[in-house]
Amino acid sequence: MRIGLIRHGLTDWNAAGRIQGRSDIPLNDEGRRQAAKLAERLAEEDYEWDFVVSSGLLRAQETAEIIAAKLDLPLLEADPRLTERGFGQVEGMTLAEREERFGADWNAADVGQEKLEALEERALAFIADLEIKYPDGSVLVVTHGGLLAQLYRAMYKDRQSERIGNLALTVLEKRGDLWEPLVFNCTRHLLVEPAVDERG
Repeated sequence: MRIGLIRHGLTDWNAAGRIQGRSDIPLNDEGRRQAAKLAERLAEEDYEWDFVVSSGLLRAQETAEIIAAKLDLPLLEADPRLTERGFGQVEGMTLAEREERFGADWNAADVGQEKLEALEERALAFIADLEIKYPDGSVLVVTHGGLLAQLYRAMYKDRQSERIGNLALTVLEKRGDLWEPLVFNCTRHLLVEPAVDERG
């Protein structure tokens, strides 16, 4: 089995440094362009994919729709287990606003956020379900940075954690009992500029 894990494209809140969580913020134009660039990359690579599934939040769903349309793949019904971590009272705030209101270690304070253990549990349950339902499948999954960071920490405890950028791609392949990362947190497709017609 193969899974391609993708963080959604850019939103206005991402660009402004506002924490989104469960707030349902759509992609902006740059986020749509990013999704199209990843779709181009996926269309050119040798990996074959069976379908796309996403979180039900607009930013993930629209990213998934762009990719599914380009690759001519079915888009399954959204899975609520792929929804971003809820951040409670700090959703919509910038880092400066969070620190001003709740202190520098706001993330350790009780601001109504979902517990990391609960986030990890539902992310791992989603992966386990995919294994059962599609043992020979190749699935593209569009979700969120907070969820992906926690999932990778759970799966690869010895790997240094790193920021998950918009439209970052990770490709995992099941080999025995292990998920082998073939591609990890890669955004090289966003560096590719469109070809320029030099004929004027």
